Amino acid sequence: MENTITFSDVQSAAERLRGQAYRTPVVTSRTFDEIAGCRVFFKCENLQRGGAFKFRGAYNALSQLTPGQRQRGVVAFSSGNHAQGLALAARVLGIPATVVMPSDAPQIKVEATRGYGADIVLYERLAGDREAIARQLADERGLTVIPPFDHPHIIAGQGTAAMELFQDVPDLDVLITPVGGGGLISGCATAAKAMRPGVRVIGVETEPANDAWQSLRTGKRVTIAPPDTIADGIRTTSLGVITFEIMRKLVDEIVLVTDADVIEAMRFMLLRMKLLAEPTGAVPIAALMAHKVDGIAGKRVGVIVSGGNADPATLVRILDF
Repeated sequence: MENTITFSDVQSAAERLRGQAYRTPVVTSRTFDEIAGCRVFFKCENLQRGGAFKFRGAYNALSQLTPGQRQRGVVAFSSGNHAQGLALAARVLGIPATVVMPSDAPQIKVEATRGYGADIVLYERLAGDREAIARQLADERGLTVIPPFDHPHIIAGQGTAAMELFQDVPDLDVLITPVGGGGLISGCATAAKAMRPGVRVIGVETEPANDAWQSLRTGKRVTIAPPDTIADGIRTTSLGVITFEIMRKLVDEIVLVTDADVIEAMRFMLLRMKLLAEPTGAVPIAALMAHKVDGIAGKRVGVIVSGGNADPATLVRILDF
């Protein structure tokens, strides 16, 4: 398996996903455009199956397993959205699934993952190594490991979100996504740069979760301690080996926002646009509202709203003002 992807891989993933993943809508807001100072097009992956873009990559990866691998089953590790996306894709394809999740994962994501039929193994985020636990389970039970981001089939599947966005809005100047392990932005950058070579691709992290920001500045993968941030979907400690190499080539910039910025963005999306974005999904929106992205005045900007699986306690927090 090649440790990189091309646009043809994204196109092939789109064919596999046809009739399985939703083609999510692209929405706009004149009020948001006035705040941001640019024309913004929101790709609503919060309305995707499983509540996030992760279904795309999970289904693309699982659909390429051999019959023997499908029969034995798969194991994944995730704080939430990959867990749900994988569990749902596995149910659709009739594949047994086990997911290693941190004990502090949002309960709504744990319950949804279990509801899709996956077995859940909990671990302590600060003490355990989720990947090591998953690989031990794989060795013991003959399972195939499906990682959350550092896998070509996962990356290609995630890139279909940007492919659809550029099909619907071809003349975008900028594409902005959140960055956790880098799977979404790597796939989306691959599609975006192929479909519109001059486009700027910008990733956004919260300040505590700034491993990608550090990595692209130093030219090497930086590992940080598990970050304390409201954006649970980007609480990764480092980029993947594959995603880092793709990002070095295709991502133009990483910008940082505060948790307070994210809360403001969630509040705007919910109250003004009637769209529920989970904290990670609101991260790129926060960057635009807080004017953290330079050189976009009057430009046409695409944003991947990555998910909508917000914990009820978080919703109470953002609405208590």
